[in-house]
Amino acid sequence: MNEWFKKLLDQTKALWAKWSLVQKIILIGIIVVVIGVIIAVSKISSTPTTYPLFQTAITDENARDDILFRLDQENVEYTLSTTGIISVKDKSTARRLRSLLDQEGLIPDSVPAWDWLGMEQWTTTDFERNINLRNSVVTELQNHLKAQSDISDVNVVISMPEKSTFTADQTPVSASVVITPAPGSDLSINRKKVLAIKKDIRSAVAGLKDENITILDNNGNDLGDFDGMQDFDRISVIEKQQKLIAQLESKYRVEVLSSLQSIFGSDRVRNLNIKIDMDMSEKTIDSTEYKPITIKADNPDTSYDDSELKDSLVLSSETVTKISKGTVYNPEGPAGVEGQNPVVYSDMSNTYTLTEEKGEKVNNVVNSTQTSEIKSPEMGRRTVSVNIDGVWTRNYDDKGNVILGTEGWTFEPVSDEDLTAAISLVQDAVGYDRSRGDSVTVTRIKIDRTAEHEAADEEFRKKERLQSTIIYICIGIAAVLLAFIVFRFISREVERKRRLKEEAILRQHQMEREKTLWEAEQAGMEVTMSIEERERAELQETAIAMAKEHPEDIAMLIRTWLTEE
Repeated sequence: MNEWFKKLLDQTKALWAKWSLVQKIILIGIIVVVIGVIIAVSKISSTPTTYPLFQTAITDENARDDILFRLDQENVEYTLSTTGIISVKDKSTARRLRSLLDQEGLIPDSVPAWDWLGMEQWTTTDFERNINLRNSVVTELQNHLKAQSDISDVNVVISMPEKSTFTADQTPVSASVVITPAPGSDLSINRKKVLAIKKDIRSAVAGLKDENITILDNNGNDLGDFDGMQDFDRISVIEKQQKLIAQLESKYRVEVLSSLQSIFGSDRVRNLNIKIDMDMSEKTIDSTEYKPITIKADNPDTSYDDSELKDSLVLSSETVTKISKGTVYNPEGPAGVEGQNPVVYSDMSNTYTLTEEKGEKVNNVVNSTQTSEIKSPEMGRRTVSVNIDGVWTRNYDDKGNVILGTEGWTFEPVSDEDLTAAISLVQDAVGYDRSRGDSVTVTRIKIDRTAEHEAADEEFRKKERLQSTIIYICIGIAAVLLAFIVFRFISREVERKRRLKEEAILRQHQMEREKTLWEAEQAGMEVTMSIEERERAELQETAIAMAKEHPEDIAMLIRTWLTEE
């Protein structure tokens, strides 16, 4: 086998040597293309399969962004094609997400009901396919409802009667659904979820109306009977109202605390209480307000009000003046008929009179504002109370030492000016309105800080004890150093005296040796020194020379030498 491979390799080399450069380039190119195709096919085959969330492309960018944002919140991996098709990893995930999006109303109207239910749309409704159609609808609807986290099991029964010739005789389509809620689910009391399920059922079955849908739980309770859920709805509304009030109170509490604590300090501002009354009832108010007409607006640069106002303006006017002079005209009736004037006017027929009549009619216009508004909720009375502690200062005696105990602290309460400014600050922060009955109370009650003062005194005592300990340690160290210096001085002096004594003994021995040598020379004796004696003599000379330069080292050397002797 190895010989066959060797032979094949030799043939390949020989063939490669015979080929031209162009042939070699073509072969290399073919090999590169084949390798690229193999890699591409392997990548495509290794790509995980996905399942479309909706068969219909979502072209509305806002609706698509809302869906993708919700998928990100659920930590679901998805892909978005260039045409707008959203795909997830498998069919079960798609069903669960479709149910979730349907409950939150995020499915666009452009997506058909058959699409988001995960079914194919039947365009033909022949008689022979009605049974298959009903079974398919029931199966897919059950699968869709089971995908919801609030449902443990579901049973769907749909009645699709045959079409009647006359509409009045047509039996309506009906559906009966029995749901087993999941453990811990609030499906039995949550109207929003029940309405979402009813919408799913109505969208899945053609011609089905809400009044023909019956939804029961596994205990036989009618979930579609919302009359019994009014108490739950009322409780839910009250909880939302209380949450809104609590959020508003927290907002004002943060604003007031941040303002006061930045001025007086975080530890001095305490016991902040804010109570806000709100009227949550819905009111429709129609009002008409009459205001004076502004002829000239107020100039904000002046310190006084120079505006010019008028109560009304003349829209139109009419003046009538009538003057009558001479004999009073006494009208008579037609010929042959007695006069029609009363008897009292009969004597005035020949009287000369002057009659003057004046009349003036003026139509004025006023400035009016008509307002129609719905108030819900309406802000009510606001009550704020807060306490600001004074300033505690340390007391010192005449020598500048800190006084400990209760007499060592002096309390200075908040001044009247600061208290008035703090009240104004809180009033502006909460939108104080006296006519609404608001109340703002800022007190300056002294806060008990006995524990803090005792802790501060104890801390001061610890510092004093630590300082005393450090001082004593320094004194001890100084004493030890002084004793060491004295001991060192005495030991050096003793060492010096001992060294001088050793030098004296060494000089005496040397003198005796020299004297003995001299006497031997004088007697004519030949004195020979052995090698060891000569070395010892040289060593002694060297030691004497070095003793003058390094007496301490030489003293140790002499002690060693004497030990050897």
